[in-house]
Amino acid sequence: MKRFIAFALVLLSGLQLSAQIDRSKVPSPGPAPKINLEEPKSFTMANGLKVLVVENNKLPRVSVQLLIDNPPIGEGEKAGVASLMGSLLGNGSTTISKDDFNEEIDYLGARISFGPQSASANSLSKYFPRILELMADAASNPNFTQEEFDKEKAKLLTSLKAQEKDVSAIHNRLQNALAYGTDHPYGEFLSEKSVGNVSLEDIRKFYIDYFVPTNAYLVIIGDVEFESTKELVTKHFLAWTKSAPLIFNYSDPVNTQYTQVNFIDMPNAVQSEISMQNLIYLKMKDPDYLAALLANRILGGGALGRLYKNLREDKGFTYGSYSRVGNDKYAPAMFSASASVRNAVTDSAVVEIMREVEQIVKQTVTEEELKNTKAKYVGSFVLALEKPQTIARYALNIETEGLPADFYTTYLERLNAVTVEDVQNAAQKYFSLSNARIVVTGKGAEVIESLEKIPYKGRNIPVFYFDTQAMQVEKPNYSK
Repeated sequence: MKRFIAFALVLLSGLQLSAQIDRSKVPSPGPAPKINLEEPKSFTMANGLKVLVVENNKLPRVSVQLLIDNPPIGEGEKAGVASLMGSLLGNGSTTISKDDFNEEIDYLGARISFGPQSASANSLSKYFPRILELMADAASNPNFTQEEFDKEKAKLLTSLKAQEKDVSAIHNRLQNALAYGTDHPYGEFLSEKSVGNVSLEDIRKFYIDYFVPTNAYLVIIGDVEFESTKELVTKHFLAWTKSAPLIFNYSDPVNTQYTQVNFIDMPNAVQSEISMQNLIYLKMKDPDYLAALLANRILGGGALGRLYKNLREDKGFTYGSYSRVGNDKYAPAMFSASASVRNAVTDSAVVEIMREVEQIVKQTVTEEELKNTKAKYVGSFVLALEKPQTIARYALNIETEGLPADFYTTYLERLNAVTVEDVQNAAQKYFSLSNARIVVTGKGAEVIESLEKIPYKGRNIPVFYFDTQAMQVEKPNYSK
């Protein structure tokens, strides 16, 4: 009996406590988590390579990332030389064959990969000295052979051939080409002709000119000790010859003078690819950088974004509509809002995208939207800290973007300080309506008549026509 009475008292007290909690209200968020990031130890080699080392002994693994932070590189009539050079790096070296190189990496359960201006490696800490040696050897003494070059060139040409009818691929490359111009490194694109112009000698010259340690950063994070790592790096990367990369100056591209549609006709398109875009000047170190990220997330940052809710959930035009805001320290970046929609609703989708951009520019977002968006950022930021690659990227960003040393330790604090007014100011600054370029790739015979009738500021938005090489052309005759 006594046990029953005691149980009843506990149950009643629990019910009273539950009654005092108003579950209709979302609990107030607590203070931003305290972020403690290990500051990397660093040194700079005589050839210019800067090395950052973060000792993290939680797991017996080591992650290595190499980044060559060169300004934009124009390839011109030989566009494709960088891609081909990147694919040839890591095929062994002048001291070890491709097969032996790959076999040893596989045997050690490691990974090494290269890009035109980067490299990375991952391994168990006990194999780290050998993996670092292999990576340095491949970077410093590449084995560029005619046989491998011919293979990679044939693969690239086959890939380009397959993209000729790929509406999405054509749209993606023309977005940049129309925004930056094909004479700018960000606007040029590969073609069968440009890749055909590339020779093995061009690969060797590109490597000598641009794969150099002057602007290079090597980030090593994991189960390592600084002094011994310094000895290993100094020993193995000493052969990487010091050289200054060639630097070219490019005039900054500008936005269109007025809002317009740039249309690319793809007769095989079963849906239209739409991007409303404009160039912006935004760097990570800018004071409104976080406000711009939040504005973009609210507009089109996933399933909770306004674009997604409007074009997918409300209108049923598309499987998803999103936006993105870029940042760049060398040249203008790009803001874009995009969707892939049915041909029949192409014009309506353009109107709805413009409407959402106009609303976030002219009206402040709600406190609820901002609170939820901040919560998602906090969650993803904290989760990302579990990955060694994240720590390496943060260390690189601080070095390459000129960020203050406490940029990431105060990240959440500064994020939570952003107001709805800050978000609107960022939207007004970076999301353009008056000189937006609306790039549409689709089947002209089915969509162009309605596209030419989209109203804006009392008149129809003008439509200009381009071919798949970003050349302006006359309006096709769709009556044929």
